[in-house]
Amino acid sequence: MEPPVRRTQRHGGHRAAVRTTSAAVAAALVVVATVAAAPARPAAPARHTSAGAGPERAAAHAAAAHAAGPSFRLADIPMKDGVVLKANVFSPASGTPGADAHGRYPVIVQPASWGQNDLEYVLQGKQLAAAGYVVVTYTVRGFWLSGGEVDVAGPKDVADISTVIDWTIARTPADPQRIGMTGLSLGGGLTLLGAAADPRIKAVAAMSGWGDLVDSLYSGETRHLQAVAALTAVQTPTGRQSAEFRRMLVNLFADRDTPDVIRWAQTRSPGAYVDRINANGTAVFLAGAWGDSIFNPSQITAFYQKLTGPKRIEMRPGDHATQEVSGLLGLDNATWASALRWFDEHLKGRGTSRPPVELEVRPTGAHESYPSWQAVSSRSERLRLGRADAFGTGALASGASVGTGWRTSVVGGLNSGADGGITELSGLLDQFIKLPPVVAVPLLPRWAAAVWQSKPYAATQRIRGVVRLHTTVTSSAPQGTVIGHLYDVNALGVGKLISHAPQSWTGRTPGRAFPLDIPLFATAYDLPAGHRLALVLDTQDPLYGGRTPLGSKVSFGSPDDDPSEVVLPLR
Repeated sequence: MEPPVRRTQRHGGHRAAVRTTSAAVAAALVVVATVAAAPARPAAPARHTSAGAGPERAAAHAAAAHAAGPSFRLADIPMKDGVVLKANVFSPASGTPGADAHGRYPVIVQPASWGQNDLEYVLQGKQLAAAGYVVVTYTVRGFWLSGGEVDVAGPKDVADISTVIDWTIARTPADPQRIGMTGLSLGGGLTLLGAAADPRIKAVAAMSGWGDLVDSLYSGETRHLQAVAALTAVQTPTGRQSAEFRRMLVNLFADRDTPDVIRWAQTRSPGAYVDRINANGTAVFLAGAWGDSIFNPSQITAFYQKLTGPKRIEMRPGDHATQEVSGLLGLDNATWASALRWFDEHLKGRGTSRPPVELEVRPTGAHESYPSWQAVSSRSERLRLGRADAFGTGALASGASVGTGWRTSVVGGLNSGADGGITELSGLLDQFIKLPPVVAVPLLPRWAAAVWQSKPYAATQRIRGVVRLHTTVTSSAPQGTVIGHLYDVNALGVGKLISHAPQSWTGRTPGRAFPLDIPLFATAYDLPAGHRLALVLDTQDPLYGGRTPLGSKVSFGSPDDDPSEVVLPLR
């Protein structure tokens, strides 16, 4: 992968390090709307601009407004290629604590999320200004009244971040030594890319963002089509697609030119530039949801582990952006409050350090803190998969007493009823009413799903991290997809989804067995005493673009020298 190119420019006496990537984009698939938006396709005339007034005059105007009290104004910010971005500027009231000896305040730059505009963060901007921050929120290029075309966190979007910072330093009471950045969804991803590209950014708070776009859009070599469709539906009335973006969408839906799609996604992955974030020493705060159906939790926890500077991660039940949305409405919100504490600590030198890992456990809601991600699980348990009984259910148990040498088969390309849920809805239900996707395990059709189940546990099982499945597959077709589901099953046989993940393959010899490993998405889940674990494997899920031909035969086996098993990370 070609690394970003770094250019250094001078503007208004301040140097701006701008790194741009070299490819265009399929990361489009990358960010979801947080609130409903109405169409605004063409760029409209400027609402207000300070660019033509000159830096001195604009600075004097800002100073006068600042002296009078908290200020809010609309602004047009010109980019280096002539595109104008619509923005809001919030400045603290005169006398608000946090200013340096020259009356300058720390800065927080906020790019809007996918399909949203600069008004998205109005209430948060007001609160941050009251807390002593200059805040500039802007509509990302290609959306609403900002000019240009949707770049999907591409090189133009990344270059725009540094230009917005230049403009903010020149035209607001901003301290150039105390610059932060935060955002939700698309804004969260841009926040991390900005931390890699511009060393002036000292602290960031990325909410419902991504660290790895490839893993977000194509985890387990499987297309996440329902999420892509939802993102496209949000973008269509609010943004202007580039020809390149349209081509990437066509390729993704048609399952063609996959290597190019992957390369484009890699250039928009903050994890590809994590060495630069680490070199810059940027303090990184990450917030995500266990049920995020756009950016799965495993990719953000993996990104967190690559960071070497000041860092913190908070994971809670919910879906994409559902944990943060109440903060946009001005309500008390734990994630936004944590982000403010992060900026107070790293831009103002206030506050006390907290354990870097905080998890909210499903379904109990208990909060746990850890000194590192490695400390989240302290042991593991290996559960063997056994031969199916007369009812089509195999044992799921530890120890060599579970037999090997068996094989069980399903008809491919059929939805058994076990699935990962619905994008944006399933995680939301889990967050608010503790209702993840459910199935009646005894009623699952064994001709479409292979099922294994444990005995009831005598004590609570505290599952923490990534559950891993290993099995052996034999298929009648050279390509296919298997989706692994892990359920919490009560005494009535009702299973609540703990975690799941897809895994696809191509180019296999039909009829020849091969090993298959499926790491399920990371989670924190307490299985109650008296409940069972159930593993369900099938070959079709509405969330994904599977490859198993309809009517093909897919078999799972457990050779004597390579037993099928599930590895549970436990606390």
